[in-house]
Amino acid sequence: MEDKKVILNDDQIRSKLKRISYQILETNSQSSELIIAGIESNGYLIAKELKKILNKLSNIEVTLCKVKIDKKNPRKPIETSIGKELYSNKSIVLVDDVLNSGSTLIYGVKHFLETELLQFKTAVLVNRNHKKFPVKADFKGISLSTSLQSQVMVEFKGSKIEALLV
Repeated sequence: MEDKKVILNDDQIRSKLKRISYQILETNSQSSELIIAGIESNGYLIAKELKKILNKLSNIEVTLCKVKIDKKNPRKPIETSIGKELYSNKSIVLVDDVLNSGSTLIYGVKHFLETELLQFKTAVLVNRNHKKFPVKADFKGISLSTSLQSQVMVEFKGSKIEALLV
């Protein structure tokens, strides 16, 4: 059996997501609307948590968007759960669980930048510092320098979330 080490427990993750939510609000203080676009599947689940927190903290209208990217072949067309007309000229935060090489995030960024936007930011729960692409997380829960052989996983178990080093 693989050894799993808890990097962040549920309480720590919720604290990090609240801090990220405050940072998102500060960055979007002049906006009345915000799109939280989560990369399927865990990025979307984190985006849903951020939306809940943002709705409690602010009156800003938050729209949730699911972003489908083929992680094995990210150059394939990307699908979003809302149409381009709904995020055009709006502020967007693209959310993923773990930033590893950066390929998923950079292709997600590319997709949204094909449209006129008010502002674009990225958020991740765990930034691994092993990027192959020039993409950064504007908002991050934790930065980790791990070996390339290690994996970071975010697991959702019912209402609990854990970040694990495998």
